[in-house]
Amino acid sequence: MSLLLGLDGCRGGWMLACWRPDEGLTFQLSPVWPAALVAGAAEVAVDMPIGLPDGGRRGCDLAARAALPHGAKSRVFIDLRRPLLGFADYPAANAWAKAEGHGLSKQAWFLLPKIAEIDRQLAPADQARVVEGHPELVLHHLNGGRLLANKTTAEGRARRLALLADAGLDGLAPWLARFPRAQAKPDDVIDAAACLLIARRRQAGTAIRLPATPARDAPARDAPARDSRGLRMEVWY
Repeated sequence: MSLLLGLDGCRGGWMLACWRPDEGLTFQLSPVWPAALVAGAAEVAVDMPIGLPDGGRRGCDLAARAALPHGAKSRVFIDLRRPLLGFADYPAANAWAKAEGHGLSKQAWFLLPKIAEIDRQLAPADQARVVEGHPELVLHHLNGGRLLANKTTAEGRARRLALLADAGLDGLAPWLARFPRAQAKPDDVIDAAACLLIARRRQAGTAIRLPATPARDAPARDAPARDSRGLRMEVWY
């Protein structure tokens, strides 16, 4: 299999960055999780949490925040938990979250339908090919760890495009205006491309996992935690 995919959730569903040897880089918008494409891909990285704890915070999210520079740490959501998938409205979900220990932001609430969609599709065995990636982690890594301007600004967008081009994903600019703004924003295209880069890095063996890959003789507690469905809670970049 030679197809590589990077996915980002967007208003219209899922933005896909696709790379094939015969076609190069292309993008497409799917209204639902593209199960057939994902099943046929060699590596997939998606900017959405995979695996949720029943309570508390994911260690991989805390590690991701620690890896980002000051000023970018809030770009990682840290208070998503599995029971929140069962709530029908934000006030009730936030009340439960506060009682459990940490309130739920409105931004995090809007992610839950996409997280539930992935959760219905993936099994632990799928994580050999389908992983959670984080665009801000890989882009700040490419930027030498220095803070990037927000991705919604002209400066932040231009710098991200330049970093991706230097990493081998050139020609992104024409795609930014290809999709209706009501369905996908330019930064959705950039984030999907960054996830595609993570998929390429995994194929090349250069991707980094949080928590860090334990040494062969490390104790079991150093391995990534698993949720109640057996999904590993880890972030790649």
